[in-house]
Amino acid sequence: MNNLKNKTAKTLKWTLIDRVLQQLLYAVTGIVLARMLSQTDFGLVGAVLVFQAFASLLIDSGFSFALIQRKEPTQTDYSTVLWFNLGAAAVLYTILWFAAPLIALCFQNDLRLIPLSRVMFLSIILNASAIVQTNRLMKQMNVRPVTVSNAAGLAAGAIVGIWLAVSGFGAWAIVWQTLVAAAVKSAILWLGCSWRPSPVFSWSALRSFFGIGGRMMFTSFLNTLFLNLYSLFIGAFVGLRSLGFYTQSDKWSKMGIMSISQTLTSSFLPPLSAVQDDRDRFRRMTSKMNRFTAYILFPAMLGLMAMATPVFHLLFGTKWDPSILLFQLLLLRGVFTVLNALYNNYLLALGHARSIMWLEVLRDSVAVVALAITFPYMGLATADDPVYGLAILLWGQLASSAITYVATLIVVCRHVEIRPWNYLLDLAPYAALTLAIIPLMLWIGSLTPSPLLQLLAEAVVALALYLGINRLLGSRIQTDVFAFARGKASF
Repeated sequence: MNNLKNKTAKTLKWTLIDRVLQQLLYAVTGIVLARMLSQTDFGLVGAVLVFQAFASLLIDSGFSFALIQRKEPTQTDYSTVLWFNLGAAAVLYTILWFAAPLIALCFQNDLRLIPLSRVMFLSIILNASAIVQTNRLMKQMNVRPVTVSNAAGLAAGAIVGIWLAVSGFGAWAIVWQTLVAAAVKSAILWLGCSWRPSPVFSWSALRSFFGIGGRMMFTSFLNTLFLNLYSLFIGAFVGLRSLGFYTQSDKWSKMGIMSISQTLTSSFLPPLSAVQDDRDRFRRMTSKMNRFTAYILFPAMLGLMAMATPVFHLLFGTKWDPSILLFQLLLLRGVFTVLNALYNNYLLALGHARSIMWLEVLRDSVAVVALAITFPYMGLATADDPVYGLAILLWGQLASSAITYVATLIVVCRHVEIRPWNYLLDLAPYAALTLAIIPLMLWIGSLTPSPLLQLLAEAVVALALYLGINRLLGSRIQTDVFAFARGKASF
């Protein structure tokens, strides 16, 4: 048991290091590219990413979830999934290469998308080659090699992307940044890890994953559709410039949202799966994970919402001001996204992939209703606000996310055999404390016109108050968070 605790602590530590390094590298590259490239350049890449997201999903087919959930995957299991991923990637790339003119047709027949998409889609094959290697390391709770490969890939991609942007290559800078990052990451994983696939492919092994993997693939498909549907509609019906504003706000909001969500997915799922048969301990672990998540989630998301204007002005000047409100709305929706991902981990650890699938169906159904209601207003714009209609669109999606969270809370509590009120009480203190601190933080920031000084003042005040009040109240979870960061605590 102590070995599991130590592995969990080290996994979380290295996962946090991985996310921090990724976000720093993304931030440096993103700031330079956002200053040098146009809104249309980002819109072009955003259009390609819509199709790439679905292709990447179909390649994995949910088998990564099934491999992690399975207690003891075999060499045949891993080899079969790897060969399937590579074969699916080759087939999908061929289809997408020929479909490139149709992709351009979807976005007002902008022919620049044809060569961009054909080169960008090569990253699908590169990423497919790294899925199983990454999965095996995460299953073993050995995150350090994954951290190294991610950081090296992003650093190499950043160098290439910035050089191309400075040289005037426009959207191609982002394309080659993506390709180089994927290639370097995959190469390091293969060169640095001893595992090699066997020359076997077992249909029985593949079929054995369909119970969990098939449902998780369908769930992920709906989730990907949910996340990319807006880009498709915005690019097709409003224009690539508006898509550029949305893509920029979505990119920066996801840096925080996905970092927290992926950290929880990779770090929490293995230990939960290990105690899935001990229901009392499972409940205690989920309660602590709730508080751990809330302690980080609410100050990170709500605090960043409050600091959005000085952050954008410091990094980009006023070039991307229309993206600020969209960024804030996406962060607020991200609170529900992270909590839903956390609860899905609980369900997946208990083997309830069917419940996750139906909850995703519910979420997407509600989101489609919200999209239908707000669609007539999506193209609205004023002289001062070119994304007025897009904000209406995101308010509708925020409401749909809140509705889905309530449904997910009820379902997960039924399976874990605990009252929803208990989970809400786990979250409430950290949400309330953050909301109480924000007005003072904003007032302090308003005393200076400098974005840098405003950002520093708000961040220092918020951090000092949050840490100080938690310490005065004797917060055990704060002690645990710092212990986890040092690799000396566990669930």
